[in-house]
Amino acid sequence: MIWNTKFNYPKSTRSVEDGMRKYFFGEEKLPSVTSILSATKSEEEKASLELWKQRVGYQQANKIKNEASSRGTSMHSYLEDYLKRRINESFFESNEQYKNMAKEIINKGIKNKLEEIYGMEATLFYPQKYAGTADLIGIYKGKETIIDFKQANRPKKIDYIQDYFLQLGAYTLAHNFVHKTNITSGIILLCTVDNLFQEFEISDTELLMYQNLFLGRLKKFNDLKKIS
Repeated sequence: MIWNTKFNYPKSTRSVEDGMRKYFFGEEKLPSVTSILSATKSEEEKASLELWKQRVGYQQANKIKNEASSRGTSMHSYLEDYLKRRINESFFESNEQYKNMAKEIINKGIKNKLEEIYGMEATLFYPQKYAGTADLIGIYKGKETIIDFKQANRPKKIDYIQDYFLQLGAYTLAHNFVHKTNITSGIILLCTVDNLFQEFEISDTELLMYQNLFLGRLKKFNDLKKIS
């Protein structure tokens, strides 16, 4: 794989205001994609999450959430180190959980599939609307693609990861608008704590559907802001 810095991804700062992550571009302040999706979950999704918290206990639920967040951050960091060639052979000798998960993604999701890298941890924004951070942008299996890395405690069914696809819809919309591209593919590369690798792809008309669904969530988000 080779690096191709053909796009100039902007620098931004991030902060949390009123429990919501926001991106700052000079004077412009934009809500994050994940904050928009979180704020516009359906009542059914909210009820399901609350029932899970009650079932496992709020303290345990918070512990699971924090452990997953820490593990995900570490896994992302090692994937970035690998793709930027900042690691040595000791990386592959270690038996730490998040490294094993990263190695599964490397061996089954990246090697012989990722051809070019345009950017990693790239800030994307749609002016006056929203912003977010894409894990990886480049050419994947011959197509310009936006890729997100995910980790999970157990294998995922497509029905349970709709927000992942909505994120990809938002990111591709922003990239295509700002950088005048026509990216029609989004990929989720996921590994569970038991080292089960999963790859999910949305492209063409399916990706267009998720782009439109995200725009619907964005409208709902803005409507809720007006009410509050």
